[in-house]
Parts: sequence; C-alpha cells; structure tokens
Amino acid sequence: MRNVERYPVEGPNSLWQVYRTVSRLKAVRNFAFIQIARYCPSLPLKNWIYRRVLGMKVGDRTAFALMVMVDVFFPERITVGDNSIIGYNSTLLTHEYLIDEYRLGNITIGSNVMIGANVTVLPGVTIGDHAVVAAGAVVHRDVPAHARVGGNPLRDL
Repeated sequence: MRNVERYPVEGPNSLWQVYRTVSRLKAVRNFAFIQIARYCPSLPLKNWIYRRVLGMKVGDRTAFALMVMVDVFFPERITVGDNSIIGYNSTLLTHEYLIDEYRLGNITIGSNVMIGANVTVLPGVTIGDHAVVAAGAVVHRDVPAHARVGGNPLRDL
C-alpha cells in the first residue's frame, strides 16, 4: 500500500477544486520552471532549478534526462539520492485528484537508482538504493533496495 494522505472533497470532483489546495501563482511558477528544466541540456543547472526553485531534495550527480516531468503542484515532496538516473519522459507524481478525494504522498528515490524511460512513479512510493525500474513501468508500490522491477502492473524481473 502506498503511503498517501487522503483528503475528502464535497461537490464537483477534486480537480475542479485544485486551487483550494495549491495557489495559482505557485502552480504557474512551478510549471514555467519545470518546462525550462525539461528541455535544459545542463544537468547542474537542471538540479539547481529542482533544488533552489522547486524545493526538491536532489543528491549529488543525480541526472534527470530530457523531458522528465516532476509534480507541478508539490515538487517539494520529491527526494532523490546521489548518482541516480531518472529516464527520458518519466513522470514523478506526488498528487492524485480523484472524484471524491485528493491524495498527496512523498516520493523517495534512493541512491544509485536507475529509472528507465517513460516510467510513472505514483505518490507515496519509495524506491530503495541500487534498484532498477524498467522502461515504461508504473511504480504503484514500494520497490526494495537492489530490486529489478518493470511492467504495468509492476512485477519483479
């Protein structure tokens, strides 16, 4: 089970109420800087944006490939250890807006982790040190250290 906080809503679905949970200014600011980072060829500059502007905890020598999409509303809930790689066009989500509730959860990615291209990491997930996540996977549960996982649904390889 993922470690998420659940917040029930009344009225229209929770996405219609998103700006009750996060300010418009924060969302626009984050979106602009995330788009800059997505296309930025400089890994040090990218990590500077993630750390200093978006409030993420990013370890030394961690590499975010081209087009990685971090959570626009709550990027500060993402932690990535040292020397990890987040593959091309992967998505790191720390929120879920559903019909009757929204959920928030931290993402913790350990050190020396390899996440392949087009991976989606859902809120409330921890990926242990030295784990490998195959391209195209949907990470909907914790991944232990040194594990090799892939697919949708996620399974051990």
